[in-house]
Amino acid sequence: MTQHSLFAKKQIDVNQFKNSTLERHLTAFGLTAMGVGAVVGAGIFITPGIIAAKYAGPGAMLSYLLAAVVCAMAALCYSEFASTIPLAGSAYTYVYTVFGELIAWILGWALISEYLFAVASVAVSWSAYFQNLIAGFGLQLPTFLSTAWTPGHPGGINLIAGLITLLIGFLLSSGLRESTRINMIMVGVKVAVIVIFLGVAIFYVKPTNFKPFLPFGAGGILSGAALAFYAYIGFDAVSTASEEVVNPQRDMPIGIIASLLIASLLYAAVATVLVGVVHYTKLNVGDPVAFALQLMHQNWVAGIVALGAVAGMTTVLLVMTYGGTRLIFAISRDGLLPPVFAKVSSKTHVPVANTWIFAIVTSIVAVVVPLDKIAELVNIGTLFAFATVSLGVIFLRKLPFYNELPQGFKVPLFPWIPLLSCGLCLLLMTQLQLTTWIVFLIWLVIGLTIYFSYGYRHSRQ
Repeated sequence: MTQHSLFAKKQIDVNQFKNSTLERHLTAFGLTAMGVGAVVGAGIFITPGIIAAKYAGPGAMLSYLLAAVVCAMAALCYSEFASTIPLAGSAYTYVYTVFGELIAWILGWALISEYLFAVASVAVSWSAYFQNLIAGFGLQLPTFLSTAWTPGHPGGINLIAGLITLLIGFLLSSGLRESTRINMIMVGVKVAVIVIFLGVAIFYVKPTNFKPFLPFGAGGILSGAALAFYAYIGFDAVSTASEEVVNPQRDMPIGIIASLLIASLLYAAVATVLVGVVHYTKLNVGDPVAFALQLMHQNWVAGIVALGAVAGMTTVLLVMTYGGTRLIFAISRDGLLPPVFAKVSSKTHVPVANTWIFAIVTSIVAVVVPLDKIAELVNIGTLFAFATVSLGVIFLRKLPFYNELPQGFKVPLFPWIPLLSCGLCLLLMTQLQLTTWIVFLIWLVIGLTIYFSYGYRHSRQ
């Protein structure tokens, strides 16, 4: 085999945009629903309370808006890439084009951790909510089947978490049209639930609860934004759909930016109303929205919120599993992973084997690993991807064949927005715990081992 450079860049064939084995049928509306489905999960009922109590006080909405600004700048960069190079693989494919194979593999491997551990962590939360719901009907799983084992706490495996990931895998392997319909219904349910909560709670807001507005100072807003950023993880999954979009030059930017805008408004609104109803010092609880409803004596809404949480987590599972499988599909198509991951069913037009393998692996992780351990890798992989894509836009416009590519959306205020986006993402990375960095580096070492033992020798570049 002819040796190639570690930094060989992906050669883009414009004909590949038209001749994909995947089926194009997604529209801007479907992409927006996909983005909202990925971003707005059960976290909207949980994270505002924690951010207010521990970091930003009543100014928690500012943490969400700051995180949204960082994400918005990254979203603009993603939009330019997605409309110019409408191929599956999202950030991995973009970086392969401008920075070369090794950097693309490192980033792709980091993103696999984002999707894999995000799905597993949400599956564990879904299991907890589901078990609470069936407990209301007098049903309860044996301890051994209800939670993963941890030192000092009895348990064994989280059966429900494993089953829901397999169910999502089955749904996605059946075809994207069916999955898209279900996602739209679930997104509609959870947005309606959030609007109901806001409509009820706004009448119980006390202006005195907003004082002092920034008890932890301006630094609290930044620390809160690092945590709030976790809530926005997922909008980048929209860009993995490039090869399945009817008009990517128009629809991709609309889907990415519109979904982020809708999610930002919902998060900021819930945070504002929540701290207005309950003093921020009392919100460091696992279920702040339910806690607020109890104080308002509006327990009838609690069941609706639980329904919204389950719907929210289901859409996150659906979209993040989809994003993970399309990322792995693109990496496999380039030869860096075994060809089975790129094989597309002639009947459903989706990578069936890839989808089932991803579902089974995430199921195993969700079944045996506790939630706090799963979540450590999600944030840092995403921030790393956002920073690299933001910087990559500058190099995209310098490609010798740039003018031959479809000219779609362009980042405004170029190159300042890409540079600022990259810098802010790196700044948020410094706010993450040392443990997270250590685990991330271990994950990268595993990835490099796979690359040099398989990917480098089988690369098609």
